[in-house]
Amino acid sequence: MNRLLLVFALLLSGYSWGQSYAPAPGSIGSTAIHKDSSVIIDWATGVSVNRGPMNITNLSAGLASYGIDSDGLGPASGSIVVSLGDGGEAIITFDAPIVNGSGPDFAIFENGFDDNYIELAFVEVSSDGVNYYRFDAVSETPTDIQTTNFSFTDCRNVHNLAGKYKFDYGTPFDLQDLIGITGLNVNQITHVKIIDVIGSIDPLIGTMDSQGNIINDPFPTEFESSGFDLDAVAVIHSATESIEELNGFNVSVYPNPSYGMVTIDSDRSLEYHILDIHGREVLNGMIENSVQLNLNSFDSGLYTISFTSENSIYTIKLNLQ
Repeated sequence: MNRLLLVFALLLSGYSWGQSYAPAPGSIGSTAIHKDSSVIIDWATGVSVNRGPMNITNLSAGLASYGIDSDGLGPASGSIVVSLGDGGEAIITFDAPIVNGSGPDFAIFENGFDDNYIELAFVEVSSDGVNYYRFDAVSETPTDIQTTNFSFTDCRNVHNLAGKYKFDYGTPFDLQDLIGITGLNVNQITHVKIIDVIGSIDPLIGTMDSQGNIINDPFPTEFESSGFDLDAVAVIHSATESIEELNGFNVSVYPNPSYGMVTIDSDRSLEYHILDIHGREVLNGMIENSVQLNLNSFDSGLYTISFTSENSIYTIKLNLQ
């Protein structure tokens, strides 16, 4: 009897073997970001939704219809959502661009009711609102049996797919993953696109991850809240653009706070002076529309950037972390 119990226990523990990615909220190593986390500095302010069908194999059932577009704007609630339907999309915009900081730069919230019930979506970003680039998503969920609304799904099998975590916990995305892509400025992300995964294991209609694996998530879900349910998108690192009009021109400094690399944009030539907290000048120069400064050698703390044009002076506070 003891031997049988031991074998049974080993079989149960073996169920989790091979899972490659971060576990559920509350577990050691989880990357989940709670909606009240102090790392969140802002929320999405614009959204446009293009709904997909409730069931892509039964188009006569109509489109997903739960919620309205603005229900996808933050802060995250865990209950007020907009459903995308099979293959539906949402394009999200922000007051200021998202930038590539240290660690994750934004997080997407879905309303899964349990750690083991997850509805997934691809995530793409754009720095011009036209060209989008996708995070390399991975799903190691077995595809021998179709996941349904009553199936168990282990989030440890999922990476870089929105919806990995249950309600109140955002799935993080790090722009560092997209460094070096031609046409994408990871320090000027203006749009985030969320695309529902069609979770059928039928290769004729299902969707694949970056490694060519079929993504298995609840399918079909033929009701008005079909597909990925967008709750909110949280901003962790923003260009928090300190934009001011000075004698008819604009100047912006980002990211702010910064971990060392700072970009200053202006629509004309400007002279700048950076002062430390004691008022001592530590750097100066000229801006010809845009300049990127490497301040990694500077001590952490507050600095003042002073801009001079003709007889006008404007200052912006810069927080180095």
